[in-house]
Amino acid sequence: MTVDAVGGVWRYAMDLAAGLQHEGVEIVFVGLGPAPSETQVSEATALGKLVWLDAPLDWMATSRAEIAGAPDEIARIARDNAVDLLHLNLPSQAAGIDTQLPVVVVSHSCVVTWFAAVRGTPVSPDLAWQHDVNRAGFDRADAVLSPSESHANALQAAYGPISQLKVVYNASRVETEQRPKKIFVFAAGRWWDEGKNGAVLDKAASVMSQPVVTVGSCLGPNGQRLRFSNADDRGSLSHSKAVALMQCAQIVVSPSVYEPFGLTALEAARCGAALVLSDIPNYRELWNGCALFFDPHDPMSLASACARLSGDAELRKELVAKSLARACTFNLERQAASVRETYAHLMDHTFNLAAAEQS
Repeated sequence: MTVDAVGGVWRYAMDLAAGLQHEGVEIVFVGLGPAPSETQVSEATALGKLVWLDAPLDWMATSRAEIAGAPDEIARIARDNAVDLLHLNLPSQAAGIDTQLPVVVVSHSCVVTWFAAVRGTPVSPDLAWQHDVNRAGFDRADAVLSPSESHANALQAAYGPISQLKVVYNASRVETEQRPKKIFVFAAGRWWDEGKNGAVLDKAASVMSQPVVTVGSCLGPNGQRLRFSNADDRGSLSHSKAVALMQCAQIVVSPSVYEPFGLTALEAARCGAALVLSDIPNYRELWNGCALFFDPHDPMSLASACARLSGDAELRKELVAKSLARACTFNLERQAASVRETYAHLMDHTFNLAAAEQS
C-alpha cells in the first residue's frame, strides 16, 4: 500500500490498515514524498513494514519525468516482499506499472479535480500531464476506489468514464467519546492549500464572538503560504493532539471548497462537536441533515452559521446527535470489509486467469 506523510492519505492508510489486520491482511507500506516524522514511522511499523522511496508525489512534481520511475520501484518492492496485491493511493503510481499482480487504485484527490472545484477551470497547460498520467493509471487499474459518490462523479466529469469504479466511504478510529465542551470554534487543515479556504475562515474569525482555533500547516511543500490574522493558529500538531483539541470544541468548521471526503468532519462528529460545513456536493452527500451549511465564498455566511449554533443549545444538541449517528455508519469494520472484498474478487480473478493459461 502506497502512502505519503503530507496529507490525509496517511490517516486513511493507517486506519484502513488497522481494520484490514482484523481481516487477516498483512501490509507493506511504500512511502513517497517528504519523509515521515518519528511518530508516523512508529505508527506505520506497528501495523506493517515501512519502506520509503526517494521519489516525489505527483502533485509535488513539475513534470511526468520526475515520477516516471515510481511504478518500477513499487513493482520491485512488491516482488522483494512477495506481496499478493497492490493498493496504490495515487492513480499515477499505476501508470505503466509492470506487474502481474492485481492493482487497486484509490483517488483521494487530484490536481485535475482540484482545479475544477477551486478554480473552475481545466488544469493549466503546464500541468496537462497530470490528466494524462492519472488517466493512464485508471486504465491500468483492475479496480478504482473513490471515497464518495461526489468525488466519483467529479472524476468521471474530468477524465471520462472509468471502468471498475466503486465508492468505499472512509472511516475513522477516533473514539466516539463525549467530553465537556468549551466555547470555541475549531478548524483543521493544510491551510497552505487554497482549496481548504483558510482565507475565508480568517475573515469570518474577525467578526465572530467565539474564538477560532486552527490546527495545521500554513506553509506548503512548494512554498505556498497562508498567514492567519484573526484566528488562534496553533500550527502543525500531531494527530492525537489535534483530536484532543477537537474533543473540547463546541463547534468544528470545515470551510473547504474541495473535499473528496473530509476526514476532519467525520472525526469531529465522532468527537461530539456540532458541524458547520461549506455547502459543497461532498458535504451535502455525507452530512445533509446533520450540520449547518454556509456559502464557502462568504465569510459572513460562515460567521452567521457559527453564531446561530453558539446561541442555540437545543440545535447544537440535535445536530450533534444526528452527526454522531451518521458518523457511526462510516465505521472501520464496514470500510475494511468492503476493501477486503475488492481484494478477494481481484485475487480470485487473477488466480482463475492463471489457471486457465496453464491449462
